[in-house]
Amino acid sequence: MSIPPAGPNILLIGLRGSGKSAIGARLASRLARPFIDLDQATLARLGAPNVAQAWKSHGQQAFRAAEADALRAAMRDSSGAVVALGGGTPTAPGVADHVRHESRHKRAVVVYLRCTPAELRRRLTGRLGADRPSITGKDPLAEMDEVFRFRDPLYRSLAFAVIEDLSEDESLARIERVLAPIVGKAGAPQGPS
Repeated sequence: MSIPPAGPNILLIGLRGSGKSAIGARLASRLARPFIDLDQATLARLGAPNVAQAWKSHGQQAFRAAEADALRAAMRDSSGAVVALGGGTPTAPGVADHVRHESRHKRAVVVYLRCTPAELRRRLTGRLGADRPSITGKDPLAEMDEVFRFRDPLYRSLAFAVIEDLSEDESLARIERVLAPIVGKAGAPQGPS
């Protein structure tokens, strides 16, 4: 059994298509930290194969509650993990307040992978399957502007750092530079404990 590295959990937030899961897995590997994909943890809690099925079987409200519970469990049970939140996780009841509390107490560092709606549409065109439900009832690509306008202020208010419209490699490099004073190259906390 390995002991997770000490230090704050690194929370990656952003809309679908922003690269949270891919960048999170790579960042965790580079920092020698555990990686948690919150979408997968939430689906496991609900016994569903994908988000669309979870929403159909349990409803959006139950999905958001399970998502909030999965995040609290991940943050309670991990120290130093890289956690890729679901696109809507920060909007789940109580999550924003919980993340702010954890950030204030230096148990979490939030990085917002911010992409414009145009960039998200470019990334997701041809890649959105039936496993991702519409948030507003519109076509998932058409709703990007509306979802972005609603969520962007919240995500910005939670973020320690905002990484904007960069490729996966560029985002990863920028995140590592921003977090270096906090987590160090190998994932160990820097400075006095």
